[in-house]
Amino acid sequence: MVVSVGIDVSKDKHDCFIVSSEGEVLADAFIIPNTMDGFHYLLQRIRHCTAPQDKIKVGLEATGHYSYNLLGFLLDNGLTTYVLNPLRTNLYRKSLSLRKTKTDRVDARTIASMLLSDAGLKPYTDTAYHNEELKSLTRYRFDKVKERAKLKSSIARLVCILFPELEKLVPSLHIASVYALLEEFPGAKQVANTHLTRLKALLETASKGHYKRDMALEIRNAAKNSIGSRMPAKSLELQHTIRLIRELDREIDEIEEQIQSIMDELHSPITTIPGLGFRMAAMILAEVGDFTRFDSPDKLLAYAGMSPSTYQSGQLKNCYPHMEKRGSRYLRYALYNATKYVCHWDPAFADYLAKKRAEGKHYNIAISHAAKKLVRLIFAMEKSRQPYCSAA
Repeated sequence: MVVSVGIDVSKDKHDCFIVSSEGEVLADAFIIPNTMDGFHYLLQRIRHCTAPQDKIKVGLEATGHYSYNLLGFLLDNGLTTYVLNPLRTNLYRKSLSLRKTKTDRVDARTIASMLLSDAGLKPYTDTAYHNEELKSLTRYRFDKVKERAKLKSSIARLVCILFPELEKLVPSLHIASVYALLEEFPGAKQVANTHLTRLKALLETASKGHYKRDMALEIRNAAKNSIGSRMPAKSLELQHTIRLIRELDREIDEIEEQIQSIMDELHSPITTIPGLGFRMAAMILAEVGDFTRFDSPDKLLAYAGMSPSTYQSGQLKNCYPHMEKRGSRYLRYALYNATKYVCHWDPAFADYLAKKRAEGKHYNIAISHAAKKLVRLIFAMEKSRQPYCSAA
């Protein structure tokens, strides 16, 4: 007999429901606190309702960090656990009734019923659970890099106010020598008033000898004729923004060291794909988790939300199928950006991208086609555990 346990997860408590494959309610909806005592009480109720020969299925929705501790407890106690997509359970609940009813108790029953329906569900594995460490790091890095990008935009805005001519004198505002200059002299007026010897020494040190007296003189002359405003408040903001970026740089480096350490232990073959760096490879592996959950590359593609949407009714068919974008946005981001680099470094992917462009497809559409090819390659490599071998 199959025994299904549905759990609706929330912050402080969890609603549970236990039913058999024969439709017998073994334990009507009950609540457990989100504590170790509550977890043990749930385990006790499950064991009380089942026999040793019964097959137990425990299901809960993917609710981020709220379900993580309970999920670990269930796996540690050897229970076959399923983590369900909330969108999928919502659609399943609507298919059971036309009434607009949603409560925690109803959700627990829905999850239990969904497990018994055997709707192509795959159990959550220890591999996927312990993969959360890598996922936490890659998502944390993603957020830090995004935060840094916003600060760099602020740098460009502030320089445009305080010393707009500087941007034309250097290859980029976001290099060590420019940051060193602006942190000490945050504005054209401050640069213009500084001694040339001091300016030369600062630039030469920060650029490791790349910028010398000629550059110092050029920057000071530009500062003397600058249209930049003298605004102490903006200058202070510029100095603080540079310090924040430097702190973020240190934090990102530290995060990347931890990611690299985990990737060294995983020995994933996908890192041998030309152009696929360890950062994007780590994000792909972290978001996918256990590749055995997917029967085919198409299902992995759908999980990333990169499958084309389909709409057909009568004589109407979608003439321009858009990407679904319903899966992991982090995985979609990693695959899209990884594809661009792989198409640059690998001749086979470069030819494939050129072929799609020759067919008249927009660059982003062509990249999405190449991304599907990359997904198929990654799926095959993770299954075979063989390094990349170029078709050329």
